[in-house]
Amino acid sequence: MFELILQLHAHKKGTGSSHNGRDSNSQRLGTKAHESQVVTAGSIIVRQRGTRFYPGNNVGMGKDYTIYAKVEGRVKFERKGRDKRQISVYPVEEAM
Repeated sequence: MFELILQLHAHKKGTGSSHNGRDSNSQRLGTKAHESQVVTAGSIIVRQRGTRFYPGNNVGMGKDYTIYAKVEGRVKFERKGRDKRQISVYPVEEAM
């Protein structure tokens, strides 16, 4: 009897690219010194969010979870238990 035809229209223009120009700056996270690399005291080894890596021997952790070397030496990535990883720095005389 009565046929109802309903068609919806956009109520704003789809401007696209002119409204999509926002992005955040990269956080530059990740490993900064790799296995068996020699680092100086105070140099950053890993920048991370949360504890992906835990501090080991001669290594400290900042309030933003950054792992840094406390002494000059060689970086060693180690296991801490079954599922955790830790980073240690061994002085060059003792290393390997």
